[in-house]
Amino acid sequence: MIEAKFKITYSHGMHARPATMLVSKATSFESKMILEYNDIRVPLKSIMGVMSLAIPQNINFKITFEGPDEIAAFEAIQRTINEINQLK
Repeated sequence: MIEAKFKITYSHGMHARPATMLVSKATSFESKMILEYNDIRVPLKSIMGVMSLAIPQNINFKITFEGPDEIAAFEAIQRTINEINQLK
């Protein structure tokens, strides 16, 4: 199991576009991924769950990765968050 903290620095926070990018990447892996923010946990593979958290800009959140491809999933999600933070 891998637990990691992340931050979205994109000016609009976790709205539809970043959430779609994350969920799309997450669904390409077998591992279970849980996004946690403000003591609420949702599956990272659920667009409605991710968007329901409405994570604002520059706020830390945690993602837990567990499964056979958890290392690859962690690395891919980390790259995707870096891409989101480069959005204009």
